[in-house]
Order: sequence, then structure tokens, then C-alpha cells
Amino acid sequence: MQAGMAVGNLASAIGITSEDASLVADLKTGSEQAFGLLIAQYHQPLYSLIARSIKDPSDAADLTQEVFIKVFRSIRGFHGDASLRTWLYRIALHEASNQRRWWFRHKRQEVTIDSTYDGDGDSDGDTLCLSATLADQRDSPYEEAVHTESREHLEAALRQLPEAFRTIVVLREIEGFSYEEISEILDLQLGTVKSRLTRGRTALRTLLMVEKKSPSQPSASPLSLQASKGAVTR
Repeated sequence: MQAGMAVGNLASAIGITSEDASLVADLKTGSEQAFGLLIAQYHQPLYSLIARSIKDPSDAADLTQEVFIKVFRSIRGFHGDASLRTWLYRIALHEASNQRRWWFRHKRQEVTIDSTYDGDGDSDGDTLCLSATLADQRDSPYEEAVHTESREHLEAALRQLPEAFRTIVVLREIEGFSYEEISEILDLQLGTVKSRLTRGRTALRTLLMVEKKSPSQPSASPLSLQASKGAVTR
């Protein structure tokens, strides 16, 4: 009883739930039942996140499997500094980032808008006004599109966003993470998260509006115009 209370108090102190703490403890013992529970709980959301984060969604299943292999191999190094969910999403995004780099290196046949934001790069002195770091109070592009566009249309538009914007839009608008959680997952300052979310929402809204008006026209031009105003700041 006292040991259980101690585990619960420790879990609260480091920001993870007692349920997570219990699951992590079982995972560290190599429990197959615990890994089965982990996969059942997180397979679908991680698969969806990865599918939206890479160029070819058909690779998402293999990458999701790789994520759980990484979790199996590294769970003993998880010390609860972040929540279990945040840790899993961080691993998933790392795997998606590795896959994108491989794709650009080996499979890309032409220059795309995403290449502008691939890698660290320099900001070239680009600065944002304070208002750009504030959350957009209007309905998000995702909320607007859900009523007027098909899911396929939205997913296609999301894949055209620069990766630095797309990841934050997906984490906030679809996965429901808070700004603070996104900051922790991506290791970015809170102001940078809010700034990129604002710019990502604007770019996505532009894509959806242009495709709605001229479905036969390529949609890269408006986004190229948006991206040309400045490099992504970190």
C-alpha cells in the first residue's frame, strides 16, 4: 500500500499519471501484455500523425512499427521527465523526420516547396511582429474545412504545407496538444510555436481557398508567395 502511494506521489511530482507510471513499470520488465496495451492505445493516433508528416502516407504503417520497436528498445531509458504520450509523439516525429530526409536524398525527382524548409537553415534576419506570435482567434482552417471540404481535400492541402508549419498545425488542430506540450515535443520556444501555428493556419487557409475557387489550378503558387516572405524562425 505504502509503495503504491509512493509511486503515485512520485508520478504526480514528475508530471505523469499513476496509470502511465504503472504501465511504464510493466514495460520496463518486458511484459508482453503491457506492450500489447501500449500498441492498442497509441497505434492509431501515432499512425495518423506519421501519415500526415511524411510525403508518402503509404510508408506510415512501416514507420509506426519502427516507432514501437524504438520504444521497446529504449523504454528503460524513459525516466518520466515528460508524459508517456509526449515521449511517444516525440519518437514518432523523429522517425518521420528521418524518413523525410531519406526521401529527399533518394527519392525526390523535383524541387518542392517543402525543400525550402528542410534542415536548419538561417533566418536571414527575418523577424515577426508581436501579433504574429498570438493565437488566431478565428475558427481554424481545419474547423472551417470540415464543414465544406472532404477529408481527402484537407489531407492533400496539409501535405503541401512546409514541414515546420504542418507538424505544429497537426499537433494543435488535429491531435489537440496544448502549446506547452507542442513546445516540449518539438523542443521549441513557446513564442515560436505560436508564431508557426499562426503562419501555418494562414498558409493552409490560403491553399484551401485557392483550391476551392480553382480546383484545376496548381496550389503551390500561393504557398510559395507565403513562404517567400521569410524563412521559418526557430
